[in-house]
Amino acid sequence: MIRSLLSWLSPGGSRGRLSVLIFHRVFAQRDGLMPGEVTTAEFDAICGWLRQWCAVLPLQEAVKALREGRLPRRAVAITFDDGYRDNHAQALPVLQRHGLHATFFIASGFLDGGRMWNDTVIESVRRSPLSALDLRGTAFADLGELSLGDEAARRHAMSNLIARAKYLPAEARECCVNQLAERAAAVLPTDLMMSRAEVQELHESGMSIGAHTRNHPILRGLDRQAVVAEIEDNCQDLQLITGSRPTLFAYPNGRPGVDYDDATRAVVQDFGFDAAVSTAWRAARVGDDLLQLPRYMPWERTRGRFALRLAHTLATT
Repeated sequence: MIRSLLSWLSPGGSRGRLSVLIFHRVFAQRDGLMPGEVTTAEFDAICGWLRQWCAVLPLQEAVKALREGRLPRRAVAITFDDGYRDNHAQALPVLQRHGLHATFFIASGFLDGGRMWNDTVIESVRRSPLSALDLRGTAFADLGELSLGDEAARRHAMSNLIARAKYLPAEARECCVNQLAERAAAVLPTDLMMSRAEVQELHESGMSIGAHTRNHPILRGLDRQAVVAEIEDNCQDLQLITGSRPTLFAYPNGRPGVDYDDATRAVVQDFGFDAAVSTAWRAARVGDDLLQLPRYMPWERTRGRFALRLAHTLATT
């Protein structure tokens, strides 16, 4: 029944629809501060459902089929953003077990021990030995004191801090989150992201490696020279690792008009990428701009709800 419904909503050919799914982390066990991220068991179940219901394609192949109007019925592609180590440790074995392909968009500046700014916030809150975080005298002074008394309080603190820092200029944001880590008295991890060797292993296993900028900035806030440098440096990094220049790109954060704009798209076009993906929440249709393909996150964790999410997204595309 589910296959029939998805086939009706995504019939293939010139009326084809492509669902591009986004993942970031795959945790061995549920993470209380990040409950929206899947566990290994949940990702395993999702891969099983996708294999049963859908035609799961490498994104590069799906893009070509979309451009030529020959998508198969129920077409899906799997993507991961940023380059977290659990992508290699947890997601790769599951994908291999199911015989599925994914594209991993890597922010290369954080490989080999780096840490993204949002993870500095998350891990500062997670690892702080304090029961409350006094932010007076910091860049987050207007938040006052945030309780860290229990997991729910820490999750609330984390969300507030990330929201406040997200759209600050990169240098100011880095200064703010480092100040936060010091105030939290937290010892931060240096093993969250993949090593270059692990990215190479993903590539050698048959997975695709895509570009995602070197430092994951909000591109809309940068001038053209800075956007070019972020993408070019990232492409050079990934070419050194894999031996080939990436042909697919993912906009950091990815909201059209908010995180990137027409000027950003023009730079991406100049680089000659075959396709670029956003986080516009729908499936892709034949005729869509291949440099702004939509993607969405599958939040649902039960078989029925996951099927409904796929169907609803296709129906509203």
